Amino acid sequence: MPIHNIQPVYDENSRILILGSFPSVKSREMKFFYGHPQNRFWKIMAHLYGEEIPQSIPEKKDFLLRNGIAVWDVIGSCDIKGSADSSISNIRTNDIGKILKKSKIEKIYVNGRTAEKYYKKYLEEKTGMKAIELESSSPANVRCSLEMLIEDWREKLGGQ
Repeated sequence: MPIHNIQPVYDENSRILILGSFPSVKSREMKFFYGHPQNRFWKIMAHLYGEEIPQSIPEKKDFLLRNGIAVWDVIGSCDIKGSADSSISNIRTNDIGKILKKSKIEKIYVNGRTAEKYYKKYLEEKTGMKAIELESSSPANVRCSLEMLIEDWREKLGGQ
């Protein structure tokens, strides 16, 4: 059973929380979020905030914290085949309550349908906060171009 090996990124000034489902194989290897080179998360965020795409893990952490963004995943451990969300079973969720207690989270966003499904099922009642679904930045989301993702995220993040 793969275990989530990436610590959440947040601080006391984080205003929005973006939750994925569970890290991909590549992200678990890199020990940081959205590590697959084809995942479009970092391109989307850099575009929305008018910044260069962060490359290193320290640059990515700095980007998130500087912009009031917290990042983690709904699932802390599960059975999964490779990186296929469709194969997820035996779920244990992360305790996102600790982020909510130690930050200023105003809105929670979920990156894709799988994150939304498990957030609603396991965490929404605990947090008392509804999550807004963003189109998945995953390379598996072939129906959305980078431009479509940027527009979706811009619209839902409210002009961040």
